[in-house]
Amino acid sequence: MRRFPAPEIAPHVAGLIPYQPGKPIAELERELGIRDIIKLASNENALGPSPAAVEAIRAHAGDVHLYPEGSCPALRSALAAKLRVDGSCLAFGNGSDEIIHFLGLAFLTPGDQVIQGSPTFSRYEAAARLAQAQCVRIPLRDWRYDLDAVGDAITAQTRLVFIANPNNPTGTYVTEAELERLLDRISPRCIVCMDEAYFEYVDAPDYPDTVALIREQTNIVILRTFSKLYGLAGLRVGYAVARPEIIAAIEQVREPFNVNHLAQVAALAALGDADHAQRSRAMVASGRAVLTDGLRALGMDVVPSQANFVWADTRRDAQAIFQALLRRGVIVRTGGAFGAPTCIRVTVGTAEQNERLLNTLAEVLAL
Repeated sequence: MRRFPAPEIAPHVAGLIPYQPGKPIAELERELGIRDIIKLASNENALGPSPAAVEAIRAHAGDVHLYPEGSCPALRSALAAKLRVDGSCLAFGNGSDEIIHFLGLAFLTPGDQVIQGSPTFSRYEAAARLAQAQCVRIPLRDWRYDLDAVGDAITAQTRLVFIANPNNPTGTYVTEAELERLLDRISPRCIVCMDEAYFEYVDAPDYPDTVALIREQTNIVILRTFSKLYGLAGLRVGYAVARPEIIAAIEQVREPFNVNHLAQVAALAALGDADHAQRSRAMVASGRAVLTDGLRALGMDVVPSQANFVWADTRRDAQAIFQALLRRGVIVRTGGAFGAPTCIRVTVGTAEQNERLLNTLAEVLAL
């Protein structure tokens, strides 16, 4: 057989690093033969999915031979009513990270500038690089977005500013006053994307009401998801809230049938399950406090969090701690991929999972 050279990868793609998710439970079972495993690495809902969503999936499983409704009409109508916006202000994606990609496709051209914090969610930079735009990283200050520095970095070429609020991986948030100060400095030509994947867990009184802001600002896009509070991470449903003209541009680049049928019916059912949502919030509020106090008692610097995870500086080699926890059946996330090699990110679990994590961590640190 003749051998041919591999096809040449486009230069702006060649340097991209594939996304590295938290270690799956099944993978650890195969590698170490461990069965009693808890995963506190991917910010999933430890209570599982809404029971109403599970029932909806069962009821509609026989329909999967049919294409889904491309515009998510039932989910769109219910979500529009909940948010008190018109349905034309919503777009849906195969997870909110797909909509990040849509924003790059719809609004970026080669040579444009994208601004983000650092460290933050990796898909913002990926969207910029795939569009051959320049990504400018603004270092966090005390693990928080520095919006004054973001404003200082804006140029005539800036087309997108990504703000994770709360931020992943740190759990910190920007206030309404900070955001409004930034918006006053930004041209309407520049889109400000507020990634609010964890907004349901926020209890800070000065957290911005961004849905109200889009009635006044033409350049805000809000991203939210059904993966966290609603426990549907395995189905991939996210959405954007924005002015109709921005949503129309997103629709121009959206792939057809990008949100599958079972995902749509599950999300619709979960949206109406107030009991599951309330129990999930309560679990995170109490568990977040337990983990914060427990990790501090172990000598770690813990950043106050408004999300369903906590970010802690172990002041040691976090990779070594990660491996030791793995051998004991506990999965967390290290900060290495975020440029913080001594830090770990721990998802809030059930009371039993949180206790096991803290006890196992104490054992590891004592070695």
